[in-house]
Amino acid sequence: MKATRLAIPDVVLIEPRVFGDARGFFFESFNQRVFDEATGTQHQFVQDNHSRSSRGVLRGLHYQIEQPQGKLVRVARGAVWDVAVDIRKSSPTFGKWVGAELSEDNQRQLWVPPGFAHGFVVLSETADFLYKTTDYYAPEHERCIAWNDARLGIRWPYEGQPQLSAKDLQGKHLDEADL
Repeated sequence: MKATRLAIPDVVLIEPRVFGDARGFFFESFNQRVFDEATGTQHQFVQDNHSRSSRGVLRGLHYQIEQPQGKLVRVARGAVWDVAVDIRKSSPTFGKWVGAELSEDNQRQLWVPPGFAHGFVVLSETADFLYKTTDYYAPEHERCIAWNDARLGIRWPYEGQPQLSAKDLQGKHLDEADL
């Protein structure tokens, strides 16, 4: 497994070793020991989630003010542009973001630690998005930062207006967000 720390070093792009032949492929999508070594952490995952979205759907930028979730994310079908925003007030990279394309073809995973807002936009016709979380979903603590906050300056590789949920349409700018 290859692990690459991105411009925000706590966010790690993980590329598993894929074994393929004429029959298909095999790869180990998760191994606790390898994950701990790659990220330098010892998080335990408590919940697995699976979402399916169509082209142009943008989900995010989500986070929880209590019970912050670390997320190990990947795409089983299709392709997305995945983004992590550092919302840790004491961090030297506060308000900065990193992004990576995750797809069924590249089999990449992204480790988004607790203390980050997370979102993605679907680049393919549909995408099945899988993620493991380090804490349970707590809707009463969930918040959303506006996907198009000019202060963040996220370069989404999607033309036009993405499809947003009612909740995501209410996203606040980072300067107004509960952190």
